[in-house]
Amino acid sequence: MTKRYWRITGYESGNEIFETHVPVGCFSERQVKDLLKALAAKAGLTLDEIVGAYARKNTRYYNDLLLVQKEKPHPEYMCGDNPYFIAGVIERE
Repeated sequence: MTKRYWRITGYESGNEIFETHVPVGCFSERQVKDLLKALAAKAGLTLDEIVGAYARKNTRYYNDLLLVQKEKPHPEYMCGDNPYFIAGVIERE
């Protein structure tokens, strides 16, 4: 029987630094996006950069370091620059 999983992978300078597989039912898409933000922040941002990532656009504090991008047509999300994290749905038996 085929099961669906979120494959969550982290990369730094092209090298894989993290990978896990979590059943799809454990996270909503919103939770996956929040998870990617947390992983990217933990792995590569200063505290000031994290504050700026949550500031309002068009303010002097704002940065886009934790924007989550969606790749279509598959449900795949990416967050971060270097390191960066990707979450996509895979099927395994």
